Amino acid sequence: MVLVSVALSLTLSQSRLSFDAFSSGGLACWAVIVLTAHLLFRYSGLYSTVWRFASTPDFFNILKGCGSLTVVLYLAAVAFRSFYQPVSGLNERQFIVFFLVSFTIISAPRLYYRFLRDGASWRILRRAPGDAPIKQALFIGRLSEADVIVRFTRTAVPAEYAIAGIMATEADAPLGTQIQGVPVVALRPRLVEVLEDYVKGTENLDLLIFGNGAEREIEDYAELVRVARHSGIAVVQFSGLSELGQGGKLVLDAVEMETIMRRSAVATDTARIGAFVGGKRVLVTGGAGSIGRVLVKRSLELGAEAVLVADNSEFGIFQLDQMIDEKDRDRLTSRIVDVTDRPNMMRLVSEFKPSIIFHAAALKHVPLLEENWEAAIETNVFGTLACAEVAAECGVPQFLLISSDKAVDPTSVLGATKRAAEQIVSSLHEAQAAPSLFHAGGLNGRPGTKFIAVRFGNVFASNGSVATIFQAQIEAGGPVTITDRRMTRYFMTVAEAVDLVIMSAADAEQRQGRDDYAIYMLDMGKPVPILEVAETMIRMAGKSPYTDIPIRFTGIRPGEKLHETLHGENEEVVKLDTAKIFGLRSDVVEWPRIEATLPALVSAMHDRDKATALAILAGLYRTQEGAGGAAEPAVPKTAGQIG
Repeated sequence: MVLVSVALSLTLSQSRLSFDAFSSGGLACWAVIVLTAHLLFRYSGLYSTVWRFASTPDFFNILKGCGSLTVVLYLAAVAFRSFYQPVSGLNERQFIVFFLVSFTIISAPRLYYRFLRDGASWRILRRAPGDAPIKQALFIGRLSEADVIVRFTRTAVPAEYAIAGIMATEADAPLGTQIQGVPVVALRPRLVEVLEDYVKGTENLDLLIFGNGAEREIEDYAELVRVARHSGIAVVQFSGLSELGQGGKLVLDAVEMETIMRRSAVATDTARIGAFVGGKRVLVTGGAGSIGRVLVKRSLELGAEAVLVADNSEFGIFQLDQMIDEKDRDRLTSRIVDVTDRPNMMRLVSEFKPSIIFHAAALKHVPLLEENWEAAIETNVFGTLACAEVAAECGVPQFLLISSDKAVDPTSVLGATKRAAEQIVSSLHEAQAAPSLFHAGGLNGRPGTKFIAVRFGNVFASNGSVATIFQAQIEAGGPVTITDRRMTRYFMTVAEAVDLVIMSAADAEQRQGRDDYAIYMLDMGKPVPILEVAETMIRMAGKSPYTDIPIRFTGIRPGEKLHETLHGENEEVVKLDTAKIFGLRSDVVEWPRIEATLPALVSAMHDRDKATALAILAGLYRTQEGAGGAAEPAVPKTAGQIG
């Protein structure tokens, strides 16, 4: 192309050289030009570009290479004329023409090839009669990503998607303009409204593609997913590009069940929780459970010095071990132990010397615990009490209880035991500021352990959650069973739950006095109808609700509520400087009174008197006046003595 450019530039400028271009000197001149061009183009990276991906930087490279070559050849001609022999027929005009011609000849084929590959004609030519039809898609995201995605959907082999419109997340994007021929049809904050109008008026829309990180940037992300699912439109998310065969390929990840939450995911301050956990020794009770095992993995990822798992499930610990990366296993220790076994827990904590205990061990299945209420009290109340006592006596700096929204105005055994566990932790939280209460109550260790509880709603895909139950029912062909069509629940992802727990612990570590909180709560947005969860999961499985998979309503089970709440009427919600996390101020039963109540609870369990046991549990989370003004004993027994 350079040689052709030389010939054309001499012809177009009507130059008459003083030497024969095909003489030995002329051929040597051609050879020098070719060698010089090759070296300059290789140095500028022109040979490393791929034609089908040619873009603005590549054309700038060509411009730079042609400009450099023109300057070098001009300087060589001047030097040759000055020091060797005069050459007529060469002046600045020929070199300007050479620069323009060489740039045009070298860049034009790339530009034309790119146009062919990106254009509709190329797709039509390469499609075989038996190819599947191209899916029509809308893209929601940044315009810079839209440019990439439109290009790659056109160059993919075989062609799978065609972008029909772009919904821009930038509020100042030019509405109505086009990117590579695809119109920008919507801007924030009208994305949901436009999508609803679009799906009503478009019968052949198959796919909704979100840009990378859209779940953090778009407040209405979950609502957009819901609208698409309700209309039978598949939803995916762009996460990058891969190179397969001769063409570029989009990497599109399925949008999972978590995205039906009607709120944006809680952003994680990784630096803050990393600074908190990094270098610490962490003990996780119930570490083989749904939340516990993610707490374990997250602690290892954040640089914990060592993590100890205390769980009574052999198979759960085995499964956890399979999840942990090989490089992290030397920092993980697992022990099969029951959290109600106080001597064993004392031995573990004394030997391991943790900086923080995440107490995730609990029984949590609402209907099952209505029948097995003794086991619920034993694990959720006395298990929490035993672990908290051990933490205080061993001087563990921090103890954190994983609680539940079912602890608010409880109507179930699970809720009552979780609320009682919260009161135990809250009472110890208050008592740690008064060392005399620890010794008067029989806790002969060092005061100063920071006791807190974290309260949140349902966790997607945890063991026994509606997501796992519905999934099994859908795979079996139905029916999907729902207790009541009006039922709603708060939902969060397990990643959010775990990061909330760690963030709450980090926040609590810095607080003292009036601004110190025993209970933390997450702003979980609006509750989601369980019926909507079921319908969405059925559509995600490629089925139609009520037609392919029936939905049956079975009636509310014992202990269940139609709607959960995150805080009670008597609890003050305090906004913190940590996003989406609140502190709660609530009535707290004093520690000596809690200890005085426990023997009666043990007696009720021994007599299998459920009504009395639940009444006693209610007394553990009511104020002195609400409980009828019961007097405190002069010398209360410790929980260790009771056990």
